[in-house]
Amino acid sequence: MIDAILEMMRSMRLTGGIFLDADFNAPWCVTAKVGPEDCSPFTPEPRHIIAYHYVTAGRCLLKVGNQPPVPVESGDIVVLPRNDGHIIGSAMNLRPVSAEHLIQVEPDGGLAKIVYGGGGERTHILCGFLGNDLPHNAFISMLPSVLKLNVAEGASGSWIESSFRFAAKELTEGQAKSSPILAKLAELLFMEAVRRYFTSLPPAANAWTAAMPDPIVGRALGLLHGQIARRWTTEDLAQEVAMSRSAFADRFTRVIGEPPMRYLARQRFEQAAAQLSESADAIARIAFDVGYESETAFNRAFRREYGIPPAAWRRAHNAPVA
Repeated sequence: MIDAILEMMRSMRLTGGIFLDADFNAPWCVTAKVGPEDCSPFTPEPRHIIAYHYVTAGRCLLKVGNQPPVPVESGDIVVLPRNDGHIIGSAMNLRPVSAEHLIQVEPDGGLAKIVYGGGGERTHILCGFLGNDLPHNAFISMLPSVLKLNVAEGASGSWIESSFRFAAKELTEGQAKSSPILAKLAELLFMEAVRRYFTSLPPAANAWTAAMPDPIVGRALGLLHGQIARRWTTEDLAQEVAMSRSAFADRFTRVIGEPPMRYLARQRFEQAAAQLSESADAIARIAFDVGYESETAFNRAFRREYGIPPAAWRRAHNAPVA
């Protein structure tokens, strides 16, 4: 079932970068949220932003809303899947100031910096984002507000940590700009954080986590995402998972929250929107890739979903045109 989740995440086509080098000294406390201006040096403003903080030295607490604060130490990455506004500091009983007002922009276009605090214990944080332009994201909506990952843990942890630390060191020393390599490493860390989150869960009530221990729905999700252009019907899926059509449709709808073919249609539109935004592929090619046999049918369906035809969507998102 984890494979199905990872396949969904790969289809999100994330972009990103590191935009801030923050050096704090206790006592300190700030409010923070990634804004469009933080993303603009790397990518057109994404519709969905995933914020993260990589603590390379020291420790801090991070709090979202009324939730309990999350302790974060050196080597931890905290991910905010929905870019919730948050408080981060050496303690939570301090009056927070806006991080936005502390940012020092480098005149040469280098990494923006924050140096702030009372002169005590040092905490060093690299702040970054991942984003995509998908109009719906039920998967992201089902994740908790905060995910925490120690980058050195797990089988692949050591090479991810060393690669990320090396790239981040070059970045903070002004030897390199936030590169696609850093964005890809951050994407891998996000995927690992989500994987660990799902594997640690007991059977849960929400749709996505409920699909994990459900072998029928989990297999169906894997089939849909693995063969998104196939001319699926509910009957086809039911046969693949050895169930009757009605029983499968009821089970899928109960677990995921919508019927199989409606779910598939949304996934196709999301993939098509991403391809339109990121590539110069012909619209007919994109239509075929997501399961439409004619460009006319694709144009009609896309317009019903988004309110504008695919060509207008592409122009609005500044993608190159073939």
